Amino acid sequence: MNYTLLCTFDNYIPAHITLGRLEEEGINCWLQDENTVTVTPMFSNAVGGIKLMVAEPHYPRAAELLKEFTAEQKKNMACPQCGSTNVEFISTPRKASNWIGAVFGFLFGDYALAVDKVYHCFNCGNEFENVQTDENPVNS
Repeated sequence: MNYTLLCTFDNYIPAHITLGRLEEEGINCWLQDENTVTVTPMFSNAVGGIKLMVAEPHYPRAAELLKEFTAEQKKNMACPQCGSTNVEFISTPRKASNWIGAVFGFLFGDYALAVDKVYHCFNCGNEFENVQTDENPVNS
Protein backbone atom coordinates (compact mmCIF):
# COMPACT_ATOMS: atom_id res chain seq x y z
CA MET A 1 0.00 0.00 0.00
CA ASN A 2 1.27 3.49 -0.82
CA TYR A 3 1.34 6.20 1.80
CA THR A 4 1.23 10.00 1.38
CA LEU A 5 2.51 12.73 3.68
CA LEU A 6 -0.36 14.46 5.47
CA CYS A 7 1.57 16.80 7.82
CA THR A 8 4.74 17.11 9.88
CA PHE A 9 5.45 17.70 13.58
CA ASP A 10 8.49 18.78 15.56
CA ASN A 11 7.32 17.03 18.73
CA TYR A 12 6.06 13.48 19.27
CA ILE A 13 3.21 14.47 21.61
CA PRO A 14 0.98 16.30 19.09
CA ALA A 15 2.05 13.74 16.47
CA HIS A 16 0.72 10.86 18.58
CA ILE A 17 -2.45 12.74 19.52
CA THR A 18 -3.23 13.36 15.85
CA LEU A 19 -2.27 9.79 14.92
CA GLY A 20 -4.58 8.40 17.60
CA ARG A 21 -7.49 10.58 16.56
CA LEU A 22 -7.10 9.54 12.93
CA GLU A 23 -6.84 5.85 13.87
CA GLU A 24 -10.07 6.20 15.89
CA GLU A 25 -11.75 7.29 12.66
CA GLY A 26 -10.48 4.18 10.85
CA ILE A 27 -7.69 5.96 8.96
CA ASN A 28 -4.67 3.77 8.16
CA CYS A 29 -1.63 5.89 9.11
CA TRP A 30 1.79 5.82 10.80
CA LEU A 31 4.61 8.14 11.91
CA GLN A 32 7.85 8.29 9.91
CA ASP A 33 11.14 9.50 11.49
CA GLU A 34 9.54 9.57 14.94
CA ASN A 35 12.43 7.81 16.66
CA THR A 36 15.08 10.01 15.02
CA VAL A 37 13.38 13.26 16.05
CA THR A 38 12.43 12.04 19.53
CA VAL A 39 15.88 10.69 20.42
CA THR A 40 17.84 13.48 18.71
CA PRO A 41 15.63 16.60 18.44
CA MET A 42 18.39 18.63 16.76
CA PHE A 43 17.93 16.41 13.68
CA SER A 44 14.29 17.48 13.31
CA ASN A 45 14.99 20.06 10.61
CA ALA A 46 17.47 17.77 8.83
CA VAL A 47 14.96 14.93 8.40
CA GLY A 48 11.92 17.16 7.97
CA GLY A 49 10.31 16.49 11.35
CA ILE A 50 7.99 13.65 12.29
CA LYS A 51 5.92 12.85 9.23
CA LEU A 52 2.35 11.64 9.52
CA MET A 53 1.92 9.23 6.61
CA VAL A 54 -1.60 8.26 5.49
CA ALA A 55 -2.70 5.46 3.15
CA GLU A 56 -3.57 7.01 -0.23
CA PRO A 57 -7.20 5.79 -0.24
CA HIS A 58 -7.75 7.42 3.18
CA TYR A 59 -5.96 10.70 2.38
CA PRO A 60 -9.02 12.87 1.49
CA ARG A 61 -10.86 11.93 4.70
CA ALA A 62 -7.69 12.35 6.78
CA ALA A 63 -7.08 15.83 5.34
CA GLU A 64 -10.67 16.78 6.16
CA LEU A 65 -10.32 15.47 9.73
CA LEU A 66 -7.01 17.29 10.19
CA LYS A 67 -8.70 20.58 9.23
CA GLU A 68 -11.42 19.87 11.78
CA PHE A 69 -8.86 19.07 14.50
CA THR A 70 -6.92 22.27 13.74
CA ALA A 71 -10.09 24.41 13.75
CA GLU A 72 -11.17 22.82 17.05
CA GLN A 73 -7.77 23.53 18.60
CA LYS A 74 -7.70 27.16 17.39
CA LYS A 75 -11.23 27.72 18.67
CA ASN A 76 -10.01 26.82 22.16
CA MET A 77 -7.09 29.29 22.07
CA ALA A 78 -7.49 33.05 22.34
CA CYS A 79 -5.13 36.00 22.71
CA PRO A 80 -5.54 37.62 26.14
CA GLN A 81 -4.97 41.08 24.61
CA CYS A 82 -7.33 41.13 21.61
CA GLY A 83 -9.30 37.87 21.92
CA SER A 84 -8.26 36.65 18.46
CA THR A 85 -7.97 32.93 17.79
CA ASN A 86 -5.26 33.50 15.17
CA VAL A 87 -2.65 32.21 17.66
CA GLU A 88 0.21 29.75 17.25
CA PHE A 89 2.89 28.26 19.51
CA ILE A 90 6.25 29.46 18.13
CA SER A 91 9.95 29.61 19.00
CA THR A 92 11.38 33.03 19.80
CA PRO A 93 14.93 34.16 20.65
CA ARG A 94 13.77 37.67 21.58
CA LYS A 95 14.03 37.60 25.36
CA ALA A 96 17.00 39.49 26.79
CA SER A 97 18.08 36.51 28.88
CA ASN A 98 18.46 34.46 25.70
CA TRP A 99 20.76 37.05 24.13
CA ILE A 100 22.80 37.47 27.33
CA GLY A 101 23.22 33.69 27.42
CA ALA A 102 24.31 33.75 23.78
CA VAL A 103 27.01 36.36 24.52
CA PHE A 104 28.37 34.32 27.44
CA GLY A 105 28.15 31.19 25.33
CA PHE A 106 30.10 32.84 22.53
CA LEU A 107 32.80 33.96 24.97
CA PHE A 108 33.10 30.54 26.57
CA GLY A 109 32.87 28.35 23.48
CA ASP A 110 29.17 27.54 23.01
CA TYR A 111 27.62 29.20 19.97
CA ALA A 112 24.04 28.09 20.47
CA LEU A 113 21.31 30.69 20.91
CA ALA A 114 18.62 29.59 23.34
CA VAL A 115 15.02 30.03 22.27
CA ASP A 116 11.80 30.06 24.21
CA LYS A 117 8.43 28.77 23.10
CA VAL A 118 5.60 31.29 23.34
CA TYR A 119 2.16 31.81 21.89
CA HIS A 120 2.10 34.52 19.22
CA CYS A 121 -1.04 36.38 18.12
CA PHE A 122 -0.83 37.18 14.42
CA ASN A 123 -3.52 39.87 14.71
CA CYS A 124 -2.05 42.15 17.39
CA GLY A 125 1.52 40.76 17.65
CA ASN A 126 1.18 39.97 21.37
CA GLU A 127 3.38 37.15 22.70
CA PHE A 128 2.32 35.33 25.84
CA GLU A 129 3.11 32.11 27.69
CA ASN A 130 -0.35 30.89 28.70
CA VAL A 131 -3.31 30.38 26.40
CA GLN A 132 -6.71 31.65 27.42
CA THR A 133 -9.33 28.92 27.20
CA ASP A 134 -12.78 28.45 28.66
CA GLU A 135 -11.32 26.07 31.26
CA ASN A 136 -8.20 28.18 31.95
CA PRO A 137 -9.02 31.92 31.74
CA VAL A 138 -6.00 34.22 31.79
CA ASN A 139 -6.33 37.35 33.89
CA SER A 140 -5.38 40.42 31.88
